[in-house]
Amino acid sequence: MDAWRNMDATELARQYSPRGTVPDVDPFLDDYRSASTPMYELPHLHDVRYGPHEEERLDLFTVAPVAGKPAAPLFVFIHGGYWRALAKEDSVFMAKSFVDRGIAVASINYRLSPHASLEDIVAQCRRALAWLYRNGKENGVDTNRIVVAGSSAGGHLAAMLMATGWQSALCMPEDAVKGGVLVSGLFDMAPVQQTTPNQWLNLDVQQALALSPIHKLPPVSANLCIAVAELDTPEFKRQSLAYAAACKAQGCGVQYLEVAGRNHFDIIMDWMDPHARLTRHTLALFEPAGAPIPYR
Repeated sequence: MDAWRNMDATELARQYSPRGTVPDVDPFLDDYRSASTPMYELPHLHDVRYGPHEEERLDLFTVAPVAGKPAAPLFVFIHGGYWRALAKEDSVFMAKSFVDRGIAVASINYRLSPHASLEDIVAQCRRALAWLYRNGKENGVDTNRIVVAGSSAGGHLAAMLMATGWQSALCMPEDAVKGGVLVSGLFDMAPVQQTTPNQWLNLDVQQALALSPIHKLPPVSANLCIAVAELDTPEFKRQSLAYAAACKAQGCGVQYLEVAGRNHFDIIMDWMDPHARLTRHTLALFEPAGAPIPYR
């Protein structure tokens, strides 16, 4: 569990540098935006303010109501970018794939580091979820079927949404989130605090502890898909395996995936393919009583 403590500074930085696992990260980031842009032709609420800061906005892609059909479950995505890059407009490439299956999609924007502390970023994402919980019903969302998802730093933030102990302050039940899809996430901030990202996060040891999802687990009722890419670094894989084991010991339902042929950046693009392994495991979190969600 603590093997990272024996790594020298160079090796620890390499283990926590996803950019070092690909020849050039920019084409993947460009793909996020180019695949997301056409999604804004779908029916959606744009730039909804959920908090006091200018950056606290979200987009919600709704599902047209069908007579006799229940309200739509909700997939809430939080982008990565090591807490200091990307935006909601880079993060809705999966919208049509999910909306076509009767699942609403929300993408959360948050104020980036170093302009916001990590504690503030977590609080912003929680405010966004609270807005969706309070206002979902009037927008055709079944707020009893919310699944949060995130990639890389977004995986950390999604896991912090699944943690208990904060919901009552925002008038939400602790089990408001029923499931999570956490992709190549960061769940123990102790090694992160000791290497490159702390140049912009500026965490001390106690803050890193307080903001580590491995120490703030979901309720036992939660179901999770925890995924990594084959080409992720060993430390990213270890983080996900450790968090999966902790959640399983807690009593949560956990599926762990290592997706072959994918890297830290392109793994989430699999959500555009309804037959991809990651997509199938994600959709399974929405299945009521084991019944598959129909294509519609």
